[in-house]
Amino acid sequence: MRSPICPQSSSRGREGEPMIICKDLCKRFGSVDAVKGISMEVPDGTFLGLLGPNGAGKTTLMRMMTGLLVPDSGSVSFDGRTMDRSAVNVKQSIGVTSQHINLDKELTVEENMEFTGRLYRMSKGEIAASTDRLLAFLGLDSVRGRVAQNLSGGMKRKLMIARSLIHNPRYLFLDEPTVGIDPNARRDIWEFLHMQHREGKTILLTTHYIEEAQHLCNDVMLMDGGAIFREDTPEGLISEIGPYKLEYDTGEKLESEFFQDLSEAKGRSAELEFPCSVRPSTLEDVFFHYTNKGVEGWK
Repeated sequence: MRSPICPQSSSRGREGEPMIICKDLCKRFGSVDAVKGISMEVPDGTFLGLLGPNGAGKTTLMRMMTGLLVPDSGSVSFDGRTMDRSAVNVKQSIGVTSQHINLDKELTVEENMEFTGRLYRMSKGEIAASTDRLLAFLGLDSVRGRVAQNLSGGMKRKLMIARSLIHNPRYLFLDEPTVGIDPNARRDIWEFLHMQHREGKTILLTTHYIEEAQHLCNDVMLMDGGAIFREDTPEGLISEIGPYKLEYDTGEKLESEFFQDLSEAKGRSAELEFPCSVRPSTLEDVFFHYTNKGVEGWK
């Protein structure tokens, strides 16, 4: 298995390259180990997806990486600069979109952008230019005078992403950025994030949506129980179990088998007396294969 992110096996993380480095991050809440000694390197320009069920530790890991949560042990650094609560210069290079809507609901779209820009000590001209560009790209220009509480769910999500990018950060952290919105708005956000990645941003995304990670990310980490149990490109993870999936119903339960070759999968299906189908494998199949949890806990 190709393993491009963990420091002990990375071939891309040469000394001096810009990257995020996590060393033995741990976080415990009461009797629960939310994150268990995670170490990794995220090279500059990566679009990394953190994928896992509820309670896997994705949000806790991201909050420690962005300085919103202090780890019990371990460290995070950005281009050699350590992240902590006083690391103002590091935080200036980061944009964060949280899972929960945290807009100022009584301010307009434009006022939300202006308020965030002021927090980053941007000039009025810089705020105006960045606001115009982001609202246009995200299809929010026509509602820039609308109060945030009157926006649709998809518009609120788009505004949160725009707000996190107003200072043109180098790193973008997105925690469930498309949860609860319609497919059209989700696709708009996907295209916008593709554009941000093409422009050179390093993006870390947590999501429950398997298709989202498979569509957007060039590297994926599968998490469960506070630990990373598999990592690779989406294609690499799928190839590991077999790119073709045979499903058949025995009458008692749905069974699955994976194959490297399509003709082998079809040949096997011809041997079965049960209703069956052959289709391409997905990241959801990868997670099911390694954990036996299927889609339980996933959206």
